[in-house]
Amino acid sequence: MSGALHFTRSLQREWVASENTTNPVVMKNWIALLFFACTFANAQTSDLAGKANAFLASLTPELQAKARYTLEDDERQNWHFVPTKRNGACFRDFTPAQRQAALDLLKASVSLQGYNKANAIMALENVLKEVEKRGPEDNYRDPLNYYVTIFGDPSGSAPWGWRFEGHHIALNFSTANNRIESSTPSFFGSNPGIVREGPERGKQVLKDETSLGFTLINSLSDPQRKEAMISEAALPEIVSFDKRKAEPLDPKGLPYTSMTESQKNTFLKLLDVYVKNYELGFSDKLMAKIKKAGIENLSFAWAGSLQPGAGHYYRIQGPMLLIEYDNTQTNANHVHTVVRDLTNDFGEDILREHYQREHSKN
Repeated sequence: MSGALHFTRSLQREWVASENTTNPVVMKNWIALLFFACTFANAQTSDLAGKANAFLASLTPELQAKARYTLEDDERQNWHFVPTKRNGACFRDFTPAQRQAALDLLKASVSLQGYNKANAIMALENVLKEVEKRGPEDNYRDPLNYYVTIFGDPSGSAPWGWRFEGHHIALNFSTANNRIESSTPSFFGSNPGIVREGPERGKQVLKDETSLGFTLINSLSDPQRKEAMISEAALPEIVSFDKRKAEPLDPKGLPYTSMTESQKNTFLKLLDVYVKNYELGFSDKLMAKIKKAGIENLSFAWAGSLQPGAGHYYRIQGPMLLIEYDNTQTNANHVHTVVRDLTNDFGEDILREHYQREHSKN
C-alpha cells in the first residue's frame, strides 16, 4: 500500500473512533482533511498502466500498430509543437469511445489545470480555422489533429512512456512502477494568445504565464532590470525549440537572491504556474527536485517589451531546470511555453538506472 493511501485509511479509522464526530467545527475540519487526503492518495495511485492498456485495447489492430513503439525507438524523442505530420494514433481516426480512453489517460497524467489548458488549446484550432478563413473540408486546423503514442509495454514491469502531441501541445511522460517519473519536455502554446473577435473573444489560455511575467519584470528596480534584460528586442522563438537535448542558456539574467521578498513571491507564483500543470504526485517530486538543486540558484531573464502588445520573452532557469516563454509571432499575440528538465527529459535518469540495474543482473 502506498504511503498516501495508508495515511488516508488511518485518518478514516481515526474519524470512526473519534469522540467528537458530533461537534460541527471538528466535523468540518475532519471532512476537509479527509477530502485532501483522498485527493492526494488518488493522485498518487492513479492507474496509469491500466489507463494506457484500456486505451490500447480500445484500438483496432491498424491503430495499435500506429500507436505503439518500443521505448528505445528514436521516435520517442521526435517531438514537435508546430502543425506537422506526426507518428502515432490520431484523434481524427478514433471512435468516441477511443477518444474518451485517450483523454482518460491524459487526465491521469496531468493536473486538472494542465488538462483544462490542453483542452482549451485544442479548441483554439477552431478559432484559427475561422481567422484563417479555411473551408469546412480543410483539416489543417482541427481539434482532432492530436496524436497518442505509447512507448514500451504498459503491461510489463519495465519503464514505459507515452506522448500526447499536436499543434501547440507536446507532453512527454515516462513512468516506472506505475508512477510518472518524468513529464518533460512539455510544451503549451496559444494562438491567438488572446482571442480578439468572435464568440470566444477575450479568451486567454495562458493568461497567468503572461501576466505574472509582466508583473515581475515591472516590479524590478532600474539596476535589477538592467541585470534581468538580456536583449532590448524579444527573442524570435524559445531558444531550446524542439531540441532533443536542452542545454543551460546564457546570459542567465537576475538571480533569485537579488530579488526583494515581494519579487521572490511573484517569481515563485510564476514557477508554480508551470509546475502545477503536472499530475499532483509528479509536480510535488519536480518541485522537491528544484528545491534540492536550490531555489537560490534560479534566475529570471527578460527580452523585449515591458508592456503587452509588443514582442516579449522570458526564461527561468537553474541547475536542472529551464522554462521559456515567448510571445513575438502574429503581432505578439502568439505564445509558446516550454519546460525542460536538464537532467531528466524523456525519463533519462530512470532509464539509465533501469538499464544499469538490469545489466548488473546478467
